[in-house]
Amino acid sequence: MVWFLRKKKKILTSIDDRKNLPKGIWYKTPNGKIVDTEKLKKNLYVNPEDGYHVRIHSEEYFKILFDNKKFTEINIKITSKDPVKWKDYKKYTDRIKESIKKTNLYDAIRTVIGKIKGIKVIVSCMDFSFIGGSMGSVVGEKISRAIKCCIEKKIPYVLISKSGGARIMESAFSLMQMAKTIARLTQLKNSGLPYISILTDPTTGGVTASYALLGDINIAEPGALIGFAGPKVIKEVIGKDLPSGFQTSEFLMENGFIDLISSRTKLKENLYKLIYMMT
Repeated sequence: MVWFLRKKKKILTSIDDRKNLPKGIWYKTPNGKIVDTEKLKKNLYVNPEDGYHVRIHSEEYFKILFDNKKFTEINIKITSKDPVKWKDYKKYTDRIKESIKKTNLYDAIRTVIGKIKGIKVIVSCMDFSFIGGSMGSVVGEKISRAIKCCIEKKIPYVLISKSGGARIMESAFSLMQMAKTIARLTQLKNSGLPYISILTDPTTGGVTASYALLGDINIAEPGALIGFAGPKVIKEVIGKDLPSGFQTSEFLMENGFIDLISSRTKLKENLYKLIYMMT
């Protein structure tokens, strides 16, 4: 009862005089760590407290990797058609138009040419913001064209994956991109040029089952979700309990699927060393 008998204390600062903090000043990671957004940005969107890697878009990756943040985009205005005449709550063509307007992207991947510490490289980077980074015919075509350009110019290829898997609205046309990209990667290998694959959070489905894990060197960001099917589906198929964290980059590293786990803050340096060594 003592709590109810406490005398009211005078508030020294009135509510009207308090300064409201603008939104977006602080970022809270899933581990509960709070960091100033400016500090987070300067550290390439990696929380210095716990090393958590915040999801970023292709534009940020390009600025991180290329010298003086300079690069030239190629194969820009390629958009998806509606090969299977998708009928759902919304037309596929309308979904594409809305995604283009919302993200200022033409599809879930961009390809650019630039220099990493003086070495010319072609980099393709997927964007999860465009229909979950799903792999459709445009993604496959852009990767195919990027690899062809690498072969013609005799320069290395780097692909940054961030995807929910194959694009269901394109059905078999989406799955065909797995074979298409693998065929191009075979041509790249035969030409003696390196292919470095970078897996970020999340990389799943048909993307994982094709080009994402076919790099001469496979690199993953710390704590990234990497897998093919969901844990429930896998458990039902094999009929066994799954080990803890089995779809993380650390687990895949331990079991030989990943060659290197690299913090985003060291990614450019690691890429340069690998490309220099391989060329």
